[in-house]
Amino acid sequence: MPEYDAVVIGAGNGGLTGALTLAKAGRKVLLLERHNVPGGCATSFVRGRFEFEVALHQLSGMGSLERPGPLRSILGELGVLDKVEFVEIENLYRVVWPGEFDITLRAERGAIIDTLQQRFPKEKEAIPKFFDLLYGFSMQMIQGLFFHDPEISKEKYPLYFKYAFTPTQKVLDEFFADPVLKAVLSIYWSYVGVPPRDLPFGDFAIMLFSYIEFKPYHLKGGSQALSNALLDEFLSSGGEARLSCGASKIVTKNGKVTGVTTEHGDTVNTHYVLSNASMLQTYLDLIDPGEVPAGVIERFRSTDISPSAFTIYMGFDCEPGEIGIHETSNFITNTLDMDEAFSKWKTLEQAGVGMLSCYDVADPDFSPAGTCQAAYVTLLYGDPWYTVPPHQYYDAKYRYADEMLKLAEKVFPGLRDHIEEMEVATPMTHLRYLGHIKGAIYGHEQYAKDTPYFMSHKSPIEGLSFAGAWAMSGGFQPTLMSGRSSARAILKSMAKK
Repeated sequence: MPEYDAVVIGAGNGGLTGALTLAKAGRKVLLLERHNVPGGCATSFVRGRFEFEVALHQLSGMGSLERPGPLRSILGELGVLDKVEFVEIENLYRVVWPGEFDITLRAERGAIIDTLQQRFPKEKEAIPKFFDLLYGFSMQMIQGLFFHDPEISKEKYPLYFKYAFTPTQKVLDEFFADPVLKAVLSIYWSYVGVPPRDLPFGDFAIMLFSYIEFKPYHLKGGSQALSNALLDEFLSSGGEARLSCGASKIVTKNGKVTGVTTEHGDTVNTHYVLSNASMLQTYLDLIDPGEVPAGVIERFRSTDISPSAFTIYMGFDCEPGEIGIHETSNFITNTLDMDEAFSKWKTLEQAGVGMLSCYDVADPDFSPAGTCQAAYVTLLYGDPWYTVPPHQYYDAKYRYADEMLKLAEKVFPGLRDHIEEMEVATPMTHLRYLGHIKGAIYGHEQYAKDTPYFMSHKSPIEGLSFAGAWAMSGGFQPTLMSGRSSARAILKSMAKK
């Protein structure tokens, strides 16, 4: 029976960086992936002459060569930085409410302050003070939490202790009166999937800080290029990967991992498993009920499942400027009531906030010459889609897409006339391809109680660890970094033995 130092289940972001970290350390590693390509959400698909990016809109944490961010450093250590080309995006985003306001923010602190002060003169003094808090808080969070300061205390890091779990909406209300300004500043909440009234300021601040300081990036070839590079480096480092081969069982005995059985019926010996799958599904589907420690399943009753997404992938027969697309990232809204917008994610009603990403603005070579493509997405929960009868599914899907496109056409007139290829993905699509409960794209809900502040990637089963959105936070940078972190913890455990 084959024996491995570790088996990694799932070749999503966390699984790939975790497997590569272990292989780079000289460990014998088996990577199992049920899909026929690596990447999970970090992948692409082809329709006609277009290769569509599935999920990446803005990659955070990269930074420049001169001022590298944490993700650039990790990818460099893993040996893939020179295998992928990164394109810096000049502006953070454009936010539009058709007929109401249209504001674009650069990815630079001073420029953002200038733009907002010109647009909101009554808030002129409060705007720089808000960014002083955002930067001050973020630096304390980085120094105290990320660098694991052993002397962390309320006295040494007062901003962190005061604001880490304060709702973002409360902080915005303390500084500003104008609802448009608050909506423009907080629009990234629709990335995270938690409205400002529930989004911890700590999560919001470090996200906005990271995008401003380390800039948003795009990948030439899309996120599939990075997934391929990680897998290639893993194989070059001595790792073994089996695509189209998922895990069917994690074998345990007396509370310890002893092996893994693949869906093809092969069993391999190992004392360490890193699961990039949902923690709950790992316990329910991959481990014998009698081997799951008491209380493990019970603790998931207090957790929530994150939204999924509804995405329209469009390939156009023209350059982006011909249909008025001049920014890579375009948030489109028809409301200032973010609670209302969030509540519609739990229904089949038209969403109030969406984002259209056109990669060709920053990377003209992303699509064939004379064309461009865009992904137009809104987050949605999977639950209401379960209620749609199969014979009504396509009608519901395209009716929802039609309403989204009507809103987009108010910002980009004539957009529909230039669509050459189109594919629509619902939460059910994500459920089918990712295998995640309710098609969730961020794992657990990104409320504070379900984040790494209170949940551990470690398991009471000895030798079992987790990576990815279900163990850490959702999004590309967090999941890529999570695999690295979990793998290093495994290496420490191996060293002790």
